[in-house]
Amino acid sequence: MKNKITTILFDLDGTLIDTNELIISTYMHTLEKFYPSTYQREDVLPFLGPTLHEAFGGIDPDRVEEMVLEYRAFNLANHDELVKEFAGVLETLQALKEHGYKLGIVTTKRLDVSLKGLRLMKLDSFFEVIVAYDHVTKVKPDPEPIFKALEQLGSTPSEAIMVGDNYHDILAGKNAGTTTAGVAWSIKGRDYLAKYEPDYMLENMADLLTILGESEK
Repeated sequence: MKNKITTILFDLDGTLIDTNELIISTYMHTLEKFYPSTYQREDVLPFLGPTLHEAFGGIDPDRVEEMVLEYRAFNLANHDELVKEFAGVLETLQALKEHGYKLGIVTTKRLDVSLKGLRLMKLDSFFEVIVAYDHVTKVKPDPEPIFKALEQLGSTPSEAIMVGDNYHDILAGKNAGTTTAGVAWSIKGRDYLAKYEPDYMLENMADLLTILGESEK
């Protein structure tokens, strides 16, 4: 590792918390309402990562706001039932915090829903900074959200690593000049993420501790 890493930035959905089923179910519900019997599960996988406005804007620019409202209502109503945890995340965050790393979240979700997921999984206490959709003018892969998080944490890109499950995360990290790590549990698949050449590929979140030279104990 070129520089001493002091700061770790995480994507939220599909990286720290398993919201995959929630997101897919919500997209399927919304699309079924507006376009009955048109979309299958595999059709919505490309929507995981972009913002709701980007995803729905590609379907019908005139009905984006209606679809976003429908999506958010169903998503909130079913949130706690469908969100799951990823193995190793809680323990790894505890260890990173104990070792004094600065931890932040950079997500394309709105802040209120981000906090809901973090609190549900009891991860909210680990993060000093959350940069959400509400806080930026440009979302990942633009580097703006990463720069904003680093500024709040008092860190530079060279001492930071961006961890995520989607190409937006890897490219945002590269655009900002951070080290990057992909997560092999990405719903789009390890091989898909590897194409974007992250510096590291985590098989389990605990791999971060090895990369950083920290043991689990």
